[in-house]
Amino acid sequence: MLMARQRLNGRMDMDEVLFEKRGAAGLITLSRPKALNALNLAMVRAMQARLAEWVGDPEIGCVVIRGAGERAFCAGGDIRAAAQSGREGTTYALDFWREEYLLNAAIKHYPKPYVALMHGIAMGGGLGVSVHGTYRIVDETALLAMPETGIGFFPDVGGSYFLPRCPGEIGMYLALTGARIGPADALYAGVATNLMRAEKWPVLLDALARGKSPVELLSGDKPAAPLAEHRAAIDRIFAAQSVEAILAGLDAGIDTWSRETAATIRTKSPTSLRLTFREMREGRNLSFDDCLRMEFRLSSRILAGNDFDEGVRAAVVDKDGAPKWRPTSLGDVSEEALDAAFAPLGPDELPL
Repeated sequence: MLMARQRLNGRMDMDEVLFEKRGAAGLITLSRPKALNALNLAMVRAMQARLAEWVGDPEIGCVVIRGAGERAFCAGGDIRAAAQSGREGTTYALDFWREEYLLNAAIKHYPKPYVALMHGIAMGGGLGVSVHGTYRIVDETALLAMPETGIGFFPDVGGSYFLPRCPGEIGMYLALTGARIGPADALYAGVATNLMRAEKWPVLLDALARGKSPVELLSGDKPAAPLAEHRAAIDRIFAAQSVEAILAGLDAGIDTWSRETAATIRTKSPTSLRLTFREMREGRNLSFDDCLRMEFRLSSRILAGNDFDEGVRAAVVDKDGAPKWRPTSLGDVSEEALDAAFAPLGPDELPL
């Protein structure tokens, strides 16, 4: 087994992502189980390099990615390090996002089948290294989400592409609320392609190593999805023309789901909600690469504000769950500020 050994900020990070040629399959294992396999820059660089190598390897017929440990496939990117970079004015955060998005693009455009085995937590950057692949296989424990509005950020890693392409307005609902969905809802939303119990994954890997095509090995079974119960309300309410209008639609409901959904949205960063709403609407009409370019513009601007650092503090540093957003209301997020966040970066655009 080959192990990535990369330097990050002058420190040796060893064995955080593992690579193995198993017959016709190139196997990637995210191996930071204590950190829920969260991605850092060294891991992203190692994966990008190995994918590029395997493209030209005639022995590799497909790539498989999985996460080590029982709790998570991948909980996302290392947001604590990114927020610290913003505070200290270093280049790490932008370097990480730039190279992470280039990795997402490499996966989306990969010429060989790319198979993600997703168990436990798969959020944020974890979806970026899975959902753009050919096959996204979830087991019965999978829990997926794009929770960025709760940390003063926005759905990135291609979220502006795949979320607007979920059925109806499911993508807008997931983006604004950060709702966590299980395997049945992941299939219903199109985020996952197949369901397979984890105990069968070794058999699948062995078959792929022998050169079998994934399409021969996967069932199309789709269990009943809890989201289906609220689909009509989601499509009607989340089709509104602003976050404020969505909240008004939810407030008009008399059911528990409407009340709880409105309350959830009101806990999120007002700036993130406004950015995310516009991002979702614009992403519907953009190519995948243009979506990533848009996301890199937003990432580049968000470090200068208050809410990302404050959201990370409240969620993962102090863990008090009480972020102090600025501005505090949707109405105080100006159109000028939104336009500036989406403006082109000139020579600093994402190099796709």
